[in-house]
Amino acid sequence: MSGLARARRTLGLVARRPGGAFGLLVIGLVVLLALVDDWLVPGGPNQVSVPDRLLAPSAQHPMGTDQLGRDVLERVVLGASTSLQVGFVAVGIALVAGVLVGLLAGYYRGPLDAVLMRSMDVLFAFPAILMAIAVLALLGPGTRNAMIAIGIVYIPIFARVTRAAVLSVSEEVYVRASRSVGAPDARILFSHVLPNAAPSIIVQTSVSLAFAILSEAALSFLGLGTQPPNSSWGYMLSDGRGFLEQAWWMAFFPGFAIFLTVLAFNLLGDALRDVLNPRRRSLMTAGGA
Repeated sequence: MSGLARARRTLGLVARRPGGAFGLLVIGLVVLLALVDDWLVPGGPNQVSVPDRLLAPSAQHPMGTDQLGRDVLERVVLGASTSLQVGFVAVGIALVAGVLVGLLAGYYRGPLDAVLMRSMDVLFAFPAILMAIAVLALLGPGTRNAMIAIGIVYIPIFARVTRAAVLSVSEEVYVRASRSVGAPDARILFSHVLPNAAPSIIVQTSVSLAFAILSEAALSFLGLGTQPPNSSWGYMLSDGRGFLEQAWWMAFFPGFAIFLTVLAFNLLGDALRDVLNPRRRSLMTAGGA
């Protein structure tokens, strides 16, 4: 079976699970909004209309307006692009660096394993959001620096997950056979070890995307992430907290967008975990639970 056919079959099995179907639907909608946000909101995130300030949700403004008369729905749509961009780039940084560290540590073991994993333990010892704030204190606030900060925070998680998977795979017969015939380590790692460790990494990627989006919202809420005039769900929450009694919708709708997106990625991760488990996959393919 080709890689494309296998991916299609996996997505089909994920979609058969209620949580997986919900996750795919919500993530697909958010991605679509992020792709067409410039077309949906051609004027950008700062179309100020003072006479329309703090209008309650209505047919004209389904999510109301903020303190400057900006349409909350338009800002939520534009915020989807920022959240996904930060999430995917940050997790991409963590994925590449963490998987490389985990591969080397799990395959070579010994002193290299000890040095690499103790370094990861040092990073892992700090709470994620505090570590991200510390990195941003050095780099300065902004969307790009938030990507780097969140990426650094999640490197140890991918390193641990990859190392654990590699330790179990590296003793398999086909890996030892490749070593015995003198195959280069790079070929063994990327042709045999990594593909068989991929299921755990894929599940962790989905879960990490959820937490990366949540982390970006937290940093933007604190004024360390996305800066105005750009729109961000976290920054919108920060704006809305001062108007909770006058205009609850300013904080509710961006908060609900964060909740829904994070939930979708977590549910997708749960579905992927079941589908990529060989025993569960066999049951699902045979029509079981």
